[in-house]
Amino acid sequence: MDNNDTIFIDNEHVTALATDRITVINPATEETIGSVPDCGPADIDRAVASSTAAFNGEWRTWTPDQRVDALSRFSQAIQARAQDFADIITAEVGTPTTQSIMVQVFASTMVLDQYAAVAREYPWQEQRQGSLGQRVLINKQPVGVCAGIVPWNVPLFIAAMKLGPVLASGSTMVLKTAPETPLHGRLLGECIKEAGIPDGVVNIVSADRVGSEYLVRHRDIDKVSFTGSALTGSIVASICGEQIKRCTLELGGKSAAIVLDDVDLDAVMSDLVMSGMLNTGQACGAQTRILVPDSRHDEIVEALAAAVGALPYGDPTDPTMVLGPLVSARQHEKVGGYLEAGRAAGAVAVTGGSLDTSFGQGYFVQPTVFAGVTNDMTIAREEIFGPVLSCIRYGTVEEAIAIANDSDYGLSGSVWTTDHDRAAQIAGQIRTGVVAVNSSAILDMASPFGGFKKSGIGRELGPEGIAPFTEIQSVLLPA
Repeated sequence: MDNNDTIFIDNEHVTALATDRITVINPATEETIGSVPDCGPADIDRAVASSTAAFNGEWRTWTPDQRVDALSRFSQAIQARAQDFADIITAEVGTPTTQSIMVQVFASTMVLDQYAAVAREYPWQEQRQGSLGQRVLINKQPVGVCAGIVPWNVPLFIAAMKLGPVLASGSTMVLKTAPETPLHGRLLGECIKEAGIPDGVVNIVSADRVGSEYLVRHRDIDKVSFTGSALTGSIVASICGEQIKRCTLELGGKSAAIVLDDVDLDAVMSDLVMSGMLNTGQACGAQTRILVPDSRHDEIVEALAAAVGALPYGDPTDPTMVLGPLVSARQHEKVGGYLEAGRAAGAVAVTGGSLDTSFGQGYFVQPTVFAGVTNDMTIAREEIFGPVLSCIRYGTVEEAIAIANDSDYGLSGSVWTTDHDRAAQIAGQIRTGVVAVNSSAILDMASPFGGFKKSGIGRELGPEGIAPFTEIQSVLLPA
């Protein structure tokens, strides 16, 4: 059991002042596997003061190339500990061990490596001709001291999405781990130190709601980067609005997969299934609304149900498992409520449809496909965050596009067809930040990722992901 009394400040594991604890439960066994400090104002103040001192200290003298080199070393340090990270995150999240190395760890280092590549070519300073004939220098300065708030579903990956642009830009960050998944934070701090990143540039704390809100409200935080639910994101946005504080929000989704009538089911079924089921459906960009054409409705629903029903699920340490448990008892109960709501509204579970207590322990759910879903049902409107797909019938492509866009969210989407030109034309009419064609991918590591509507504000990844961590300064020089 990992009972840790420390937080990571000034590149050291220091004893927390907090006496309250956060208990960590293995979702497959329901056993306590560790605990960490539940940091309050005193510990948050220490971390913010450290990041403020670092921002005003040696870190400000580092050149962009030096920062990029440090970012690359950070990625390498994580890669060297890949199995350790994967084992801890499997125990915390319940991600099957076969996916943890790639989805939870190497995807994170790919993000860092992509940010390093983008940062080497980023226009940190530009010169242009002024309107009155003078020269103007456009400087991209670091935004300052940042708060990074990470969710539990892919915690290391989301941390990399925030730390990459922080390190590239010359900003600093207090990174707060999710209450459900804080144990890997200790390893992450060790990687920061091994990379030779100066003291205080990245501090890592563990906290629940009180400490998290205190961090967001802290007067010395210049920017908040938050990933999580739309409800919590609205609170973060409100606080930042009150304080005229910069923020980036990557929030929820209720993404639609538009399956066209010419689809080659044999070619795409595996990817179509995993577009909604990856990480046991606990992904913000999961394609959980499957839009099915009238002309092939029964065939597609039957094939989808067979594929989902065949997915092996259970003990995430078993290498034959594709799906694991949900992360917590609270999430388990929540998903169970959605299953009941679906049936009560008239949807039919063509496979699955229930919580699974047959294991005797753990927060397991039967992989589920609902048919007979209409887009006004709760299971089609709200983010379930579990292994539950809803099949919605449509007549024309125009109707499918309308259904896809009839959502409070706009994070991701997909089109499944043999006609890629047709797919691109349809994608341009879908109001989401990313649209994939015949792919389970919800993002591209080198391209901007973020949402329309209630799916968030701002973008991560690519040069568009660095820009929110900069402030733009114009220097007006004589002609």
